[in-house]
Amino acid sequence: MKPIRIALMLAILVVLAWTPTQAAGTLKISSTIGPVDAGMLPLLADTFSKKTGITISMEKAGTGKTLEKAKTGQFDLVMVHARKLEDAFCAEGFGIDRRDVMYNDFVILGPKDDPAKIKGMKKVTEAMAAIAKARVPFVSRGDRSGTHVKEMEIWKAAGIEPAGDWYEVWIDGAKGNKATTLYANQKNAYTLMDRATWLTLKNDIAIVPLMENDKLMLNLIAIIRVNPEKFPNVNKAEALQFADWVVSDEAQLLIRDFGKDKYGQPLFFPNSDQWNAKHHQ
Repeated sequence: MKPIRIALMLAILVVLAWTPTQAAGTLKISSTIGPVDAGMLPLLADTFSKKTGITISMEKAGTGKTLEKAKTGQFDLVMVHARKLEDAFCAEGFGIDRRDVMYNDFVILGPKDDPAKIKGMKKVTEAMAAIAKARVPFVSRGDRSGTHVKEMEIWKAAGIEPAGDWYEVWIDGAKGNKATTLYANQKNAYTLMDRATWLTLKNDIAIVPLMENDKLMLNLIAIIRVNPEKFPNVNKAEALQFADWVVSDEAQLLIRDFGKDKYGQPLFFPNSDQWNAKHHQ
């Protein structure tokens, strides 16, 4: 075989060996804070990157700010948990292909002596009404995050507009659920919080879950692709690949088992359409 032909074949082999890495792109995800701080989204991103070679970076903020940041076209995907804001984001043409990924739920945390006497109540609206009537300290994130949106949804369902010196809209609520929980604990106050945050902090705080398990307290987390027709520079193929994978059985099993060993129960539950079709018939 002539040296030129051998050299050409070697060059082709080098190109073929290098091509998958070259073809692998990058993804930028704008995410609500909870799945990042809990470690769920980093685990999903790392697993996906190892499978595909696609690099993932993520920035975290409350859902409202997360969606506003994505409206700049500088992100490929969002992970969020406030359905009204999600629907508006898509209706305005910024997002497409919303998919349910996982869920957990909210609880009302409060002092163990429970001055509002909400422990044992079955409806979260009644519990919130009791807190308002007792005028005991309550801390709100107040930042249009998914947690804040859910809180306001519950107040509205209870027919209450919370106001007064007992109700504190924390100035640093945008720092996230972990920071808000620690602040509420410091104030010995009630607050509405997602269960995953409580599980990760329960050994460090004195406030405890006093009201839970109302359907109104479900916390549904979804992924939405940023619209490539509006922003042609987004990584369309990689975003679709991640969206397809995160709702697959492989990713949903990671979600199902995440946190069990450390906390004795999962932090999130799988909730993709594909998963539910197989497991909740």
